[in-house]
Amino acid sequence: MLLKLQLLYTHMPLLSNANAVLLSEKPEQVTPTSRKQRLPLHNGIGTVKPETNLKKCGPVQNSEECIPRKSKLEKSHTKCSTKRLSYGGCIPAILEALDTVLDVDEALGPWEDRLNNKERSIILKEQLRWDRALEIFEWCKQKGHELNVIHYNIMLRSLGRARQWRRVESLWNEMNARGIAATSSTYGTLIDVYSKGGRREEAFFWLDMMLENRVEPDEVTMVIVVQLYKKAGEFQKAEEFFKRWSSGKPLRSKSKPLRINNEVVDTRELDERVACANVSFSSHTYNTLIDTYGKAGQIKEASETFMEMLKRGVAPTTVTFNTIIHICGNHGQLEEVSLLVQKMEELRCSPNTRTYNILISLYAKHNDIGRATKYFETMKEACLEPDLVSYRTLLYAYSIRKMVYEAEELVREMDERGLEVDQYTQSALTRMYIEAGMLHRSLLWFLRFHLTGNMTSECYASNIDAYGERGHTLEAEKVFILCQERKNLSVLEFNVMIKAYGVGKCYEKACQLFDSMEKQGVVADRCSYTSLIQILVSADQPHVAKTYLKKMQEAGLVSDCIPYSAVISSFAKLGLLEIAEDLYREMINHDVQPDVIVYGVLINVFSDVGRVKEAISYVDEMNKAGLPGNTVIYNSLIKLYAKVDNLEKAEEAYKLLQLSEEAPTVYSSNSMIDLYVKRSMVDQAKEIFETLKENGAASEFTFAMMLRLYKKMEMYDEAIQIAKQIRKLGHLTDLSYNNVLNLYAIAGRPKEAMETFKEMLRASIPVDNFSFRSLGNLLLRYGVSRQAVGKLEVLVKKDVSNGLLAWMSALSGVLEVDDYYDHD
Repeated sequence: MLLKLQLLYTHMPLLSNANAVLLSEKPEQVTPTSRKQRLPLHNGIGTVKPETNLKKCGPVQNSEECIPRKSKLEKSHTKCSTKRLSYGGCIPAILEALDTVLDVDEALGPWEDRLNNKERSIILKEQLRWDRALEIFEWCKQKGHELNVIHYNIMLRSLGRARQWRRVESLWNEMNARGIAATSSTYGTLIDVYSKGGRREEAFFWLDMMLENRVEPDEVTMVIVVQLYKKAGEFQKAEEFFKRWSSGKPLRSKSKPLRINNEVVDTRELDERVACANVSFSSHTYNTLIDTYGKAGQIKEASETFMEMLKRGVAPTTVTFNTIIHICGNHGQLEEVSLLVQKMEELRCSPNTRTYNILISLYAKHNDIGRATKYFETMKEACLEPDLVSYRTLLYAYSIRKMVYEAEELVREMDERGLEVDQYTQSALTRMYIEAGMLHRSLLWFLRFHLTGNMTSECYASNIDAYGERGHTLEAEKVFILCQERKNLSVLEFNVMIKAYGVGKCYEKACQLFDSMEKQGVVADRCSYTSLIQILVSADQPHVAKTYLKKMQEAGLVSDCIPYSAVISSFAKLGLLEIAEDLYREMINHDVQPDVIVYGVLINVFSDVGRVKEAISYVDEMNKAGLPGNTVIYNSLIKLYAKVDNLEKAEEAYKLLQLSEEAPTVYSSNSMIDLYVKRSMVDQAKEIFETLKENGAASEFTFAMMLRLYKKMEMYDEAIQIAKQIRKLGHLTDLSYNNVLNLYAIAGRPKEAMETFKEMLRASIPVDNFSFRSLGNLLLRYGVSRQAVGKLEVLVKKDVSNGLLAWMSALSGVLEVDDYYDHD
């Protein structure tokens, strides 16, 4: 990306007045929630139909019953700042009166006849409490003051922020009843407060209503809508809305015709909008667009938007830089991050604490802990106080790198400033000490938090797990016992302690702890059972695991076949097939449906022991259940069909295996080659063999089978090539040496046979009877009498050492004859 920033900042024009105004209006972020049923529309201004009117909390004009009353006037009704003094005129006095006098009529009485619309707006806007603002609003109505759309907008925002939804809806209905037309700002306010209030569906309803009622969203409202889509994860819709808005295209859905007085009207003129393509937007707008593209992973578009902002002379703010730095860093573009930081300095755009937090996090994430630390120090040098995020981010980065000294210095700083180490970071430092081999210090660190009495179950569990997963069972027990002293144990601590016992191979203790849960008022959950069962089957104790599986079933916690599968697999591994089958039938009786893993275990184990009938029965059951196979199943099926010499079925399974994501195992491929060798199917066997060779997966057994095939087909040249490849493998087994020796003898290659024979003698590899028979045939072919060969065979059986020497001598004589004729 590299941003090409060098020239764009040099002569940046000042913000226009319009941009400055827009810049000051920064609507809050919105929060997505689930969608609900859309509210109905009524007539052109969007009033809710009377029969489906939104529920009210009584009439707005008599809202005293609904407003929480205070026994005495609380201070801070209005915003406590110097801003009120800047208003001038009577506003400061009015706000002071509202702060000190409970009765609104008494507080505002002196100015009752002198308040203008602007002053009413300021008074309402300055209220911190929604109920106080509503009292003032009602007072204005009772006194006959003019209340326009701006006043309603202020109240809608105040009530919406307080999540007073019934009052918001009641005020909306009142507004429509009084004929006060909603503006873009009205809809923007409603969309904003509903989305931030966790009611995203209603926010979309107000958006639809705005578009149906032909209300043109201004820039601020447009940004609110883009944020609504962004928070909902609908980034494409956010981009489309902005592009349609800025290009002047219709925003209303063309699938819905517009009706006025029950007549469909031509909306072409209404759909005509003014394009904003060449207009400079506020920095807030650009910031929102950049952030939206960033969250969508569209870094190119985010960069282009940033460049467009600069070209139009809109000064980037700290928020702008924070956003684009975060995007670039998350995509690993650290060179651009450095460039952006440099440009911030050139433009005198001061970084804030969030800027440094982003930089610390990015560089720690990319393993540049030195630069992360540098930015932490730079932040302090810039007279910015690191916040909790700063400390926690850097502290966690130190902890996972076992930087004990640096982490302890940071903790000391936090202690001096009275900042708390959160429980997530606490457990991370416990792990740091453990991994650094500082067990005693890790316990002292844990005790510091334990003694405060504020540790949660999650934090205790995390500390137990930190010790347990590294095999420090005794220390895990100490933490668990201290946790017990709180007398507020949860199932979480038990579960991680059971896991710790499993890692430490303390199987009996794991069972005892599980059995004690009920006495301590803790009910075991699904995780408790599955963890203990898995520990026991991994220790080859399926009989014990079976008892806990039964308890789990009785507790109604078996929701799938996973625990059954683990125990069945363990019994099968130990060769206890009848018990495995009984457990399978029990699972079926409890309406727990087996998956392909269960079938795979049973098919494989019965195939291994040659019980083909049972294996095929489980294949049939799996097919009836409509379960698709997987690589484990296909490999098991090939093994099964190879044992029963069923080439057709084996080929079907092998093809399915080839189509899967994983390649066939060497065993499956060898099984297929074996089936082809038996049938003298050279091409098919060769195809699989070559594939194995290309993948570097061909085993010694693979070569041996191909050697056997070529020898069987009297393709001696090909067989000899295989033999040479076998010898290149090195460290050959007895089988391979005898296969090669046998080949050279049958092929009439005395020299190669002699070399192989010598290698076998040097390596003390026994020559099998089949090889001696082939060597005998070789001697017969070169004129040695049958009687002489017979004597050699008898001698090697009586006296192996002298017999082998005799065979060597006989072969040497044949080799000399062979050499004599070769020289001729």
